Amino acid sequence: MDLQYLLIQLLVKLGVATAVASALGRSREFKKLLFSHRRTIRQNLLFILFTCFPFALGVYIRFNVKNFLAADMGFEASILTGVIGGRVAGTLGGTLMALPALFYGEYLTLPINVLAGLLAGSLRHFCRNEEEIWTFSPFIDLSVYRWVRRNLRHPLIIIALQSARLEVRYAAPKWLWVLYLPSPVAMFFVFAATVATIAIPIKIWNNARIEMKLEEQEKLLLEARMDALQSQINPHFLFNTLNSISSLVRFDPDRARELILKLSKILRRLLGKHDEFVQFRDEIEFVDDYLEIEVARFGRDKLRVYKHLDPNTLDVAVPSILLQPLVENSIKHGLSPKVDGGSITIRSRLQEGKLIIQVEDDGVGMSAPPAVAAQTMASGRGIGMMNVAERLHVLFGDEGKMIVQSRDGHGTLVMLEVPVVQQDLLGESASSSIYAARSSTRS
Repeated sequence: MDLQYLLIQLLVKLGVATAVASALGRSREFKKLLFSHRRTIRQNLLFILFTCFPFALGVYIRFNVKNFLAADMGFEASILTGVIGGRVAGTLGGTLMALPALFYGEYLTLPINVLAGLLAGSLRHFCRNEEEIWTFSPFIDLSVYRWVRRNLRHPLIIIALQSARLEVRYAAPKWLWVLYLPSPVAMFFVFAATVATIAIPIKIWNNARIEMKLEEQEKLLLEARMDALQSQINPHFLFNTLNSISSLVRFDPDRARELILKLSKILRRLLGKHDEFVQFRDEIEFVDDYLEIEVARFGRDKLRVYKHLDPNTLDVAVPSILLQPLVENSIKHGLSPKVDGGSITIRSRLQEGKLIIQVEDDGVGMSAPPAVAAQTMASGRGIGMMNVAERLHVLFGDEGKMIVQSRDGHGTLVMLEVPVVQQDLLGESASSSIYAARSSTRS
């Protein structure tokens, strides 16, 4: 073996390490195992199998594919498994990756790999901060001093283990295989490649780790925004409903009492259920309770309600309290200014994988352009509509839309486009599930 051939094999080795680490890093299941703070026994075994199988396969390939010596990274992978998984993972991983070599008579591979994995796992165990392992990088920082101070300990330990492995190789050349060449220049590149072979997967997986943390922060931000929007709706709804009931207290106390009971039913639902998504039929039932209060306030002659609902839409999941702000806006700003009142029509249908919901009134309309009117927060006119638009954007991005069409004196039409959400995504953390669905193209 000459120096040129050795360098080619070392470069191939780095490429194989990068390819294996990238392939593993794209697996969601592997990332869950890799970044678990406290793995169960089952998770630890799955992590070892995930990590060791491709590297053990590389050891086997070295014996069966001519001139592909770079496929054997069992020693480096034993250290990597120990550093990431701990002493047990390093010991078991080193054992598994040594099995192919045992069948071909390289008996010292087993104790060498096991010792390397055990020592690497022990270093992780006694490390003051386990996060330090993710700072190990094969790339030199712009500040060389800072890079040396932060990373010098890691390569020295790896070089020491590789040196001990080479000494054993000198003593028993038939029982242990090492890719090397007995010259100072060649040994420098061998040590450098060993360090880089371990550091590159750590760097790749650390990038995936950072990406997962950013996604988790986005999920938490999404849930916080949803909570804020939800808390904004409830007081707004309660304030206007109490105003409606107060108008009946003096001249119709019995009717006011009945409406208070209906309001208590609505509040019981609001306080008793924290689901961010409900079936559309439940949302319609919620709006019906609200409309009964408003009809009692205005009178059935001045407030008429029509519903044209496709039965196939009733089981579709929608964000909770989605329609009530729109209905409230139609009554307060569209129908209340009219002397003879008017009507509200609610329609629903499925179209091209989306739920289309329309809330239309024949009230006074908007004097300002709909987009401007919906964002007029200072006057209070657009709070409900702006809230609905914001919730759709937070949950569905560009796939959730609210379109407002209005003509002064002819009424207003608000149309919502909501993606059909899979029922199995709904649960205790619906916003996180929806976010995960939106991010399904990410690796």
